[in-house]
Amino acid sequence: MVVLQGLLAGLSLIVAIGAQNAFVLRQGLRGEHVGAVVAVCTGADLVLIGAGTAGLGALVGGHPAALAVARFAGAALLVVLGAAAVRRALRPGRLDPATDAPAPVRTVLATTLGLTFLNPHVYLDTVLLLGAMAAQHGALRWGFAAGAGAASALWFTGLGFGAARLRPLLARPGAWRVLDLAVAAVMLVLAARLALLAPALTTA
Repeated sequence: MVVLQGLLAGLSLIVAIGAQNAFVLRQGLRGEHVGAVVAVCTGADLVLIGAGTAGLGALVGGHPAALAVARFAGAALLVVLGAAAVRRALRPGRLDPATDAPAPVRTVLATTLGLTFLNPHVYLDTVLLLGAMAAQHGALRWGFAAGAGAASALWFTGLGFGAARLRPLLARPGAWRVLDLAVAAVMLVLAARLALLAPALTTA
């Protein structure tokens, strides 16, 4: 029962349109380094959930300056990635992923790590919130953490590898223009939120 509670709590936090999910979806649609991206996202969540369950949440919550640094660095990264998505959408010769050279795996993994660890919300959600929820279960807290970790694994695996089923809908370059513009919008809006909603983050 406690594992199921952790699973549902984890899904409620992770199943949302965000920069990380948008990136995983795009990599899945492209079929590019999907396994590595899914593994990094899942592994990062497992580490952060475990840290929060072990009590790191109080330490993170007591250092708002660290979250502020992550906030501004994350906002800058999102602006760069959003601008790149806009540039792809506006360059007709680069709309078809079949003709677009794949990015090196190290570049993809670096982007994945940046979108994960430079987002202060990941610490608020996985370390602070899930950590606090796990602590409420006392000796069973690691069962709750296991359920939350399973939620991350299921979500990222389904999002990354399940995206292939959407490829027929994106067979035309125009569809990729819409996708890239949507990705850009998500990333630029989140960048603005990170930069402008500082008080809400530091007092959450």
